[in-house]
Amino acid sequence: MGLQGDGLLQLLVIDADTRNADLIRAALEGEFVQVSSTGDVEEALDMIRQTRPQLVLLDLEESKFQGLELLEKIMEFDPGTNVILMAQDYTPESALDAIKRGACDYLTKPVSRIAIRDRVEQFISFAQLRHRSLELEKELLEAFQFEGMIGRSPLMLELFSKIRQIAPHFRTTLLTGETGTGKELVAKALHHLSPVSSGPFIAYNCAAIVETLAESELFGHVRGAFTGALQDKMGAFECANRGTLMLDEVGELPLATQAKLLRALQEQQIQRVGSPKIYKLDVRVIAVTNRDLRKMVMERTFREDLFYRLSTIEIKTPPLDQRKEDLSLLERYFVRHFASQYGKQIRGLTRRAQTLLSHYTWPGNVREMANILAHACIMAQGEIIDIRDFPECMRQITDTLNAGTRHERPLTLEENQRRYAREMVERIGNKAQAADVLGISRTTLYRLLENKPIRNVEEVAR
Repeated sequence: MGLQGDGLLQLLVIDADTRNADLIRAALEGEFVQVSSTGDVEEALDMIRQTRPQLVLLDLEESKFQGLELLEKIMEFDPGTNVILMAQDYTPESALDAIKRGACDYLTKPVSRIAIRDRVEQFISFAQLRHRSLELEKELLEAFQFEGMIGRSPLMLELFSKIRQIAPHFRTTLLTGETGTGKELVAKALHHLSPVSSGPFIAYNCAAIVETLAESELFGHVRGAFTGALQDKMGAFECANRGTLMLDEVGELPLATQAKLLRALQEQQIQRVGSPKIYKLDVRVIAVTNRDLRKMVMERTFREDLFYRLSTIEIKTPPLDQRKEDLSLLERYFVRHFASQYGKQIRGLTRRAQTLLSHYTWPGNVREMANILAHACIMAQGEIIDIRDFPECMRQITDTLNAGTRHERPLTLEENQRRYAREMVERIGNKAQAADVLGISRTTLYRLLENKPIRNVEEVAR
């Protein structure tokens, strides 16, 4: 948080002991700080609403319950306010509880002049660093944007490099990845960087296709070809001529249509339903799916020859939980984007909101993050997004994390190894492959899964 326009840090002392407030004012003389003070709770709330101080020193001595209640009210009004609690009876538990409620620090009374000056100087330095960091984040967003995608993680930089290599040359590409990982953005990037970028980009959802009309939707029909065909109609392939056709959810195509799609890809020509005329086309095709087509081939629900035709070049978009380095950039991008869209002055997120997002596993990937931050920008009442602005499902995760912190004992190294081994097997679905990914023998994996003792720690790290 920056300083006020006049360069002064606005600091409010809430303490019934006027001597303590005077000591703090004297300690900060000449530090570009404007100090206000009060010992009345209601007056303190009024001053916070009117002056919006960046820093509050709150005494807990008179009434611990009232002090913590006031802390929560301050956080409700403006979660971006930095509150330092002051108390004579310090315990690590009380400090941790205060920080969970939103405090940024905890000082023991009587407070020394040196301690006060140190904290304020640290805050000013942090405010200046924060300002420079925001400027740097703007530059980073520009530097790490690629065709509408944002990333600086090794996986995303590798993806960007692969797109650049493939775009000038591809005829067909298979694009795979979990839901919400940005597959359509990759498809658009391939088109934009291809020789047909000036041509059309047609996105067609195969999951929405009616089986009896699938051939007509892709290749078109002539008048009278079937009941209801009242006029000639171009299909998706013709619409995408001299451009790119993205077949979204290609795994949902009926088998009969898959055979005709294969023929169109091999010969680069189509026939409208009900017409003998052959149309030669120049279409680049990007097949997109979140399903395991290899498994579908084995189950005979997807044609093997079509799969090999599509997967000559395969691109896989990484899930968000494998690119943690990109979280802060994505947060900043979406906050800026939605704040602008909704006409709000939102500067960022509170520390506890950032912590929650960093601990979340993101099953819905980037699309889920966009939806959550769009919701938060709509709900935010001030300049800072807090946990309370997130959807209910995210706030419940906070309660779970806090409960885990209170009740769970730390896991031993071996317990963590067993838990991770089980998670990897569940994710991959094959024990032999999971052992290869983990870099351990199958025997060691079985011992971990069956809670049998392992010979030594190094055994699981080979």
